Parts: sequence; C-alpha cells; structure tokens
Amino acid sequence: MLGVIGLDDLQESAYRSLVALGAAELSDLAHRLQLSEAGTERVLRRLEQHGLAAQSTARPGRWVAAPPGVALGALLTQHRHELEQAELAAALLAEEFRAEAREPAVLDLVELVTGATAVSQRFLQLQLGAADEVCALVTGGRPIAVSGGDNDAEERAAARGVSYRVVLERVVLEEPGGIAELAGALGREEQVRVVDRVPTKLVIADRSLAMVPLTGRGAQPSALVVHESGLLESLRGLFEAVWREALPLRLGHEGDVSESSRPGPDATDLQILSLLLAGMTDASVAKQLELGLRTVQRRVKGLMGLTGVTTRLQLGWHAYERGWVARGPDRNSPGRSTPDAPFAGNG
Repeated sequence: MLGVIGLDDLQESAYRSLVALGAAELSDLAHRLQLSEAGTERVLRRLEQHGLAAQSTARPGRWVAAPPGVALGALLTQHRHELEQAELAAALLAEEFRAEAREPAVLDLVELVTGATAVSQRFLQLQLGAADEVCALVTGGRPIAVSGGDNDAEERAAARGVSYRVVLERVVLEEPGGIAELAGALGREEQVRVVDRVPTKLVIADRSLAMVPLTGRGAQPSALVVHESGLLESLRGLFEAVWREALPLRLGHEGDVSESSRPGPDATDLQILSLLLAGMTDASVAKQLELGLRTVQRRVKGLMGLTGVTTRLQLGWHAYERGWVARGPDRNSPGRSTPDAPFAGNG
C-alpha cells in the first residue's frame, strides 16, 4: 500500500508495527519482524530518513513512530509534486517528439511498436492507463492476455473500477489453464463472450486508444497503436459487431464456466416493439402495458444497444429482420404498418 511513497514491504511492516505499538525497543521490534537486530536497525534508519520514525533521546535503543497523518501527508505531498513534474516532462517530450518527426500528423494517429518486449510493455501500459473500459478480441493464446501481458495488470485495472468486455475464440476454452483464468476474469465481474472465430486480436482502451498486431507467426512481433481517427472508429465498430454476435459466458456456483443463451428481447420488450410499430407513442405504450414511461424508454434504449443501432428507425428495421415482430400486411394494403412512422416521432 505504501510502495508508492518509496517504502518496500519490510519497511512498511516495521512502520505499521511501530504505529500499532506507539514505541518499541529494537530487540522487541526485531522479534516481531523476525529479523536480526542489525537488519531491523537498517530498516528503522530508512524509516528515519523518510521522517516516519525516530530514536528516543531519553532511552537509546527505543524507537518511536511519527504520527501518520503528518509524516505520510508530507510524503504524499512530495510525491504529488514529483508526479506533476514527471507529467510536465512527459508532455514536453511528446511535443519534442512530434516536432522532430518527419510525418507528425501521421504519428499523432498511428504508432508502430516492434519487438516482443516492446509490444508486451505497450499492452500493459494500455491496461494500466485505462480509466473506464478495456475491450478485447482474443484469438487463441491466453484467455485474457491479448499480447502476452500478465493478469496482474488486469486485476489492478479491474480493482480501480475499469470494466472489461472480452470476446474469445472458442478454441481458447480448450487450452491448458484457459478455464481457470477465465473463471478468475468472470469472478472479477468482467463481461466475457465467446464465438467460433475472432477476426483479429485487438485491444481498445477507453474508446480512445487501440492496439492491433501486424505480423503473423514466425515474424518479429509488432503492433499498431491507433489513436483517435477514422481507423479507430472502424476498430471500435469491428469489436461491437463481434460482441453482438458472441454468446455470453457465465460462472456457475461450483466455479464451472458455461455459455448463456444468446441475448434477446423478453416478452415485455416484444409487446413494446409491437405497439410502437403499430403507431403508438411511448406514453401510450406505457399506459397500455401499465408500465412507467421511463421503463418503456429504458427498454427501447436497451433494444437499440442489443441491435447496435442508433435510431429507432433502424431498430424497427432490425426488429422485422430478426423476426421479433410479424411483418404487416402487403405494402399496398390500406392498413399496413411500417417501422418508419411510429419510431421516427418518439425520440
């Protein structure tokens, strides 16, 4: 926990012990830490340099903990300042890099990463830098690690509240250790789906940065890191298309992983769709089905997300194409209904 301010595990244990005891003799603290007295004194001297401990002037050999609120607060302030300086230095270096680049406009959009170590490191940075969501397509290999990164970065990102949506090729489930790692991901409440075939490995962080491999088996590993651009929009569209067609995986009570049925509208959703296609407004549908207006609107929005559309007109078309609602009478019939009119006016 205190590693970010420069303490290793042993130093943190010693400080926590001192805080718990208030003060302690060197011999007692050495026994508590299971260290030699010489080793314990070295640890305490390090804490003293950080301002976290001090030797008693009245009783040599007795050490006293500095108040955490004051001592740790000072260290945190110092490290915040150092981080701000590091961020400023990084920004200046980025500007210098762009200025020296022959094609700065292109480099702002796409960067080439070459070599196994560099690709793996960039993949870890992508996860650790994510603030909201990581989306991934996985074609074989480890269930979650798209470019050979370890699961520690994923666990740390998930612990910070970063959500994961991952689509796996079905063959991944058959690989050694695949189910165990997958169970761990599902246990962290990550959303994982499976399809027979994934078109390419892909990672997208916060919808603003993507990473996709360039070379195949036998060649030196390399990848493209794609920033905000039309290419990134295409990659996001590719992920969402594969995600919609994939089957969700769930974790059973006994730790087994199984596939859920393909997501689709329930009976209430179908009633709402039918009434809207018949020309009723959201308010009328809510009254007819004895639902709240917001419930109707929320369900319609959910159906739009399920079909991957952005307008109600598109939703009406998809509802007919997927067989969720019956097609109306022939086009020339007086009483025919179409998805166009009712959906266009409901917002």
